[in-house]
Amino acid sequence: MAHILVIDDDIAMLQLIKRVLEKDSHLVTIHSNTQTMLEMNFCKYDLILLDIMMPGLDGYEVCNQIRNRVDCPIIFLTAKTQEADIVRGLGLGADDYITKPFGTSELRARVAAHLRRDLRERKNSFSVSGVIFNLNAKEAEAESGKIPFTKSEYEICEYLALHHGQTFTREQIYEAVFGFNGESDSSVISTHIKNIRNKLTEFQIMPIQTIWGVGYKWV
Repeated sequence: MAHILVIDDDIAMLQLIKRVLEKDSHLVTIHSNTQTMLEMNFCKYDLILLDIMMPGLDGYEVCNQIRNRVDCPIIFLTAKTQEADIVRGLGLGADDYITKPFGTSELRARVAAHLRRDLRERKNSFSVSGVIFNLNAKEAEAESGKIPFTKSEYEICEYLALHHGQTFTREQIYEAVFGFNGESDSSVISTHIKNIRNKLTEFQIMPIQTIWGVGYKWV
């Protein structure tokens, strides 16, 4: 499941896209007011669908202003088919475009393809399981505020979250976070995980699962 943001001034189009993508179990947020959208936290989305022709700020300007704040795929929804318009959009940092009118099967397939191959190196931030990781600041936050992780706790969470769904032993986590020359041993990971869980529980977030006899994974 991905968290997808759809920006379009056409309310009927927004509702249609929301229904279609929810069939694939995605969480879909829709937004039609371009005048207030730049105040949003874009980091929590896994993919953005962005209409080009909108009153006020058009899709080109929105993409230009948010591209350096997010790493997720941005797909333009456009009635424009001229090469110059497409080149302009891709030049501003968009990953792809879907020409209106489009079929629902095409929409679902294109979204799924971008989510599957979005393995680019994260430079700014990413969001998973309700936690937003700000990679430059090395900070994590939930919807209700910053999570007070220590440096080691943050590094453990970032590693597990970037590889969410995969199970790692304590030894693998320790080597990934502290390196082969760490001054402690892998048993310290259990203590860190306990402290991490206590802090996440305060935000009603419980993404770290113990795989008994093996290790831990972020789900």
